[in-house]
This record gives sequence, C-alpha cells and structure tokens, in this order.
Amino acid sequence: MELSKHVRQFAMGIQGKEQLVVLAFAKALEVIPRTLAQNSGIDSVEIINKLRQKHDLGDGPNFGVDCFNGGICDTYNTFVWEPTMLKNNVLSAATEAACTILSVDQTVKNPKSEQAQQDKLKRGMGRGMGRGGMGRGMGRGMM
Repeated sequence: MELSKHVRQFAMGIQGKEQLVVLAFAKALEVIPRTLAQNSGIDSVEIINKLRQKHDLGDGPNFGVDCFNGGICDTYNTFVWEPTMLKNNVLSAATEAACTILSVDQTVKNPKSEQAQQDKLKRGMGRGMGRGGMGRGMGRGMM
C-alpha cells in the first residue's frame, strides 16, 4: 500500500494518458491486500480504505492486512516481514510483463493486409446458405 501511495502521488504530476496508466499501475498494486482480505473473509473495500487512510496520514508504512483478527495491523510489530529483494524482483517481472503486452498491442498494422482480409470475409459471408444448403440453424439436431 505504501508503494501504491507513492505511485498515486507521482501520477498527480503527470498530464494526459500517461497519468491514467500510472494510476492503473497504482491500483494494481492494491490487488495484493484486497485479495488477502477477500480470501480471509474480510470486507476488502473497508480494509483497503483503512489501509489508504493509515498510509496517507503517515501513521506508518508497515500497516497491512491482519488476516487472523479481521482488520489491519502494523506488520512489522507482528513479525510479518517480506524480503525486499523478492519484492523488487516480483515488481520488476510484473512490470516487464505488462510492458511486453502493451508493446505487442501497439504493433504497426498493414492497412492493405487488413483491407484484403475484410474483402475476403465479405465475399465468403453469403456462400453455402442458399436453397438446399447444409445450414440447420441454432438448436436443430440431425435428422
């Protein structure tokens, strides 16, 4: 949640579509405590709001989900520690995967190839369904 807070603050200084992307990244970081709360049978919306409040007020960067008691707690004092190296590797891998998906999404398309494919689909749509055709329609079984 602490990282999500910093990413949201960073996003406020950005203009345009980039701001939406950074805010979505910040929201994605909140999936972990949300999932912990849901799997523990706790109201995840309430937990996320409490965590945001704690982190935004600066009460402590160590607050997280208390799955046993159904609330939030200072994870450092309750001995719930995570290795920093592991967190860095997980965030790097997830970010690289998202960037790869986005870069594939922005590949250059050939307009001539797209037009040829659309023409092919238009020519083939009316075939095979005339009188005496094999089409039976939805739900009709074999006779």
